[in-house]
Amino acid sequence: MKKSVKWVLVVFIIGVLTSFVEKNRLSYGLEVGDLAPDFCFHASDADQRIDLSDLRGHRVLLSFWASYDAPSRMRNIRLNSAVAGLPADSILMVSVSFDEYSSVFSETVSHDHINAYACFAETRGAESALYSKYRLHEGFSNYLVDERGVIVAKNIRPAEIDAYLN
Repeated sequence: MKKSVKWVLVVFIIGVLTSFVEKNRLSYGLEVGDLAPDFCFHASDADQRIDLSDLRGHRVLLSFWASYDAPSRMRNIRLNSAVAGLPADSILMVSVSFDEYSSVFSETVSHDHINAYACFAETRGAESALYSKYRLHEGFSNYLVDERGVIVAKNIRPAEIDAYLN
């Protein structure tokens, strides 16, 4: 009898301890269903301006990347290419680089043939408010945002874009 009580007690304690693990697990990045945090860019050296709240009413693909992060850079190139092949009014892509040097950003955009119209550099890198808002400290992500500003997909691949648009 004592032996079975001990086992029940051990199983109970393990169950209690493991039930807290999932609840206290840190979540990195924003998740589907979250409202996309607003941001605004105005490039002083060009006539470029973007305010995420001004894009409400459109589907927006946000791509966060940096030239020094090869996977995010390649993902950004592929997403840009996929979006370029879609009808102009179906989705808008906003690409944000966290390169700390404008010259590196400009050269990368030119070399990668990225649509510079909606491509911006956050030169404060990991120290920027945008980096914190989107919780990018565990890696760069992309987000598909619906017309209301709600994230409907995270880390989508180019082949999945059509499925989300339809």
